[in-house]
Order: sequence, then C-alpha cells, then structure tokens
Amino acid sequence: MNTYARYPLTLVRGQGCRVEDDQGRRYLDFISGIAVNTLGHAHPALQQAVCEQAATMLHCSNVFHIPQQQQLAERLCRLSNMGAAFFCNSGAEANEGAIKLARRHFYLQHSPRRTIITATNSFHGRLLSTLTATGQDKVKTGFDPLPPGFTHVPLNDIAALRRTVDDHTAAIMLEPLQGEGGVHLADADYLRAVRELCDEHGLLLILDEVQTGIGRCGHMFAFEAAGVQPDILTLAKGLGGGVAIGCLLAGAHLADVLGPGTHGSTFGGNPLACRAALCVLDEIEQADLLSNVRQQGARLRQGLLQCCDHHRDVLTGVRGQGLLLGLACNDEVAPFIARARELGLLLLPAGPNVLRLLPPLNVSEAEIDEALDILNRVLA
Repeated sequence: MNTYARYPLTLVRGQGCRVEDDQGRRYLDFISGIAVNTLGHAHPALQQAVCEQAATMLHCSNVFHIPQQQQLAERLCRLSNMGAAFFCNSGAEANEGAIKLARRHFYLQHSPRRTIITATNSFHGRLLSTLTATGQDKVKTGFDPLPPGFTHVPLNDIAALRRTVDDHTAAIMLEPLQGEGGVHLADADYLRAVRELCDEHGLLLILDEVQTGIGRCGHMFAFEAAGVQPDILTLAKGLGGGVAIGCLLAGAHLADVLGPGTHGSTFGGNPLACRAALCVLDEIEQADLLSNVRQQGARLRQGLLQCCDHHRDVLTGVRGQGLLLGLACNDEVAPFIARARELGLLLLPAGPNVLRLLPPLNVSEAEIDEALDILNRVLA
C-alpha cells in the first residue's frame, strides 16, 4: 500500500554510521532508522548476539518462561527504577498498553477516572487509541469515530494543565522531548511541576520515551535529566538496535494491575528481540555511549548554532537534547533534505519546517564534522 512518501533511494547495506544504496553510492546516515539503529549498522556484537540466538531459538509463546525476557525485564526495571515490564513489538503497542494500564488501575479502584491528557504536537502512535492521544489533527483525518477519553493542552504550560485536570482525569501522558512533533523539549521545571500535579490529584504520570529512551538524549532515559520518576514508561525504537521490540514499564504500585487475560502479545518479548535488546544495553554500558552522546551531541549542537549564525535568513534556532536535535527553518525543509541526500547526508523532517538529526549513539567526532560540512553546503 502507498502509505509512505519514500525517498528515491534503495538502501541495501550499512556499516556503522554509513549506508549504501543499490547503485553503490554511500551516505552518512543521520536518520538511524528513525532513532532505531542505536549502535549503527552491522554492529559486530549485535550481529553475533542475533546469530547465536537464531541458532538456538527465535520464538516461543509467552505461555512459557523465557530466560532472555526475564533478564531484560529485570535490567530495565533496575535501570529505570520501575517495578514490572510488559514486552510488545512497537512504540504504538507500548503506548496502547500504557493507556490500558492507567484506565484499568482506576477501574479496579471503582473510580470514574478514564481521561488522559496529552500535549499539543505530541505523537504517540498510529493505533486508533494512540493516534487519538496524539496532539496532531493531521494523523486523525478519515479515521472517525475516534475513541473518547483524550484531551490536549500546550506543552510547557502548567497553568493550562491545571485547568484541564478534573475528577475524570486518570493520567497525564507526555514525551520528554517531542520528536515527530517538531523537536520540542519539555522543560525540566515543567516536568517536575507535572509530577507534583499528579501527586496532588492522585493521577498517573505516563512518559512516552519511545524515541528519547535508551540513551538518545544523553541519559539512559530522558526523564533522568529532570529528576522526575514516572508511574508508567514506554520504550521501543532504539531498544532492539534494529530488531523490533517495545516495552511498557510500570511502577511497583501498578505491577499487578494487568493480570492474566487482560493483555498480551504473540511476538512480544520473544528470545530474539530480548537477546538483541540485552546486547544494546551491554554496548551502551561497555562503550560508555552515554558519554559519547553528550559529547557528540554538544559538538553537533554547537555546529548547528554556527549554521544559524551564518544563515539567519533561513534558520531560526536549534532544538532538542543529546543526539535528537532539530534545526528550525523559515521555509519548508523538504528541498534541504533532498539536496543533503544528493551530497551524501540522510536527514529527516520533524514537521514541515524542522530538520531532524538522529545519528547512531556511537557516531564519531569526524562524522559529526562531516555532516555539518554537508549541511553548510546545503544551506549555502
């Protein structure tokens, strides 16, 4: 089906931060499969882990205990200070699970709370519930009737959030950094105020870290920078390094809300996906990739700020954190993306007027400088 506005490019292989098309031309990849290829392409450790697991067991049903799944659950809970994990296949599924978890929590308390507040410009997935949760009208056209129970307020506006909370509010669901919606960062003070608001009213705080989690913003999870703790956390994209996996993490007080028969996933948390995710976490730790994200993210940000100084007629600012950065433009960015591709750099938009840069977490200083050089040539 014609569901993707594809670039005129067919990629057939990759190595590290570079990919190659079917004509033998190489590109610097600052898309990373939309924040998926955490370790770049064809990483030797991930290759080995996937091949070893494929030689033993790719998949078995969740009616059995799965050692790799148990190991991954324990590790993610320890890293995030959460109490329980549910594994699925994508970020949309993880967010669907978060919505179900929040609503069932209040159902079990015989409470009428069901509504979930999200932010304008947010993006939470393309299932009927998650696209309704998304604060962008463009993804909703043609899919009526949409499920009720969602409302949206501007990001970083705590007063608007306070006005919206009522006796039917169950949870507040936010991205610490909106990727798809324009690379808008939730202020640390705002996130702390949201946490206090949830505590004051007995609400659940859901943080969607599908794009920001697993090191992308310089911490294992972006919420760490603000010093807040969510009740529910969702992950996907970078967790498997290219192997499809999503994860719903719940605080210990919510660990028993979804009992047998209330939720499930055929493929979720199978041995292959969990082995890949364990390898990704190993490499982040052993190669100190969080430090690299902070270092290279700062270098990239500084270079983008210099671009803004040199091209003030076109550029309006730099947004984001770590290696999820956006370059805001006065004009639509599609022509810039096309020209960058001609010069050997792959970039994404984040809405019509923002260039999004998402290199692998192990990107080098030389690759950052090369990308900046190409970008300056594009802007010139």
